[in-house]
Amino acid sequence: MFLSNLFNFKKKCSHDKISINADSAYCPDCGKLVHNEWYLTRCSCCGIKLKTTITNDKIRPFNHYCTNCGSEEYEIEKLSQINFIDINFAVLKRKADDQDLLSTPTTFQCWQEKMSELPRLPVQYR
Repeated sequence: MFLSNLFNFKKKCSHDKISINADSAYCPDCGKLVHNEWYLTRCSCCGIKLKTTITNDKIRPFNHYCTNCGSEEYEIEKLSQINFIDINFAVLKRKADDQDLLSTPTTFQCWQEKMSELPRLPVQYR
């Protein structure tokens, strides 16, 4: 266990355990808040949906040219929700929230009222 953690310390979390249906959720592996974003590419010329892929962290169509009109120009469309028709063309991009909630400094204050007599402890019987 220790050796596997030692060699994987530079490995980036891929957030695979988060459901694709959720808009955002906490990753059980790294604890970060992750937002699911769906993207779709369309041909700029004819507007047909193109199969989308992510390469080098860039969203682009799978084929370099439109299969309908032959144009190489495309537009990227961000979907608010995914439906079953677009799931074959869209791509999911997970964005982790870099703000760590546990590392933010917090201040707690506590007040106690002064009492005239000391509080009694409950009696224990054995």
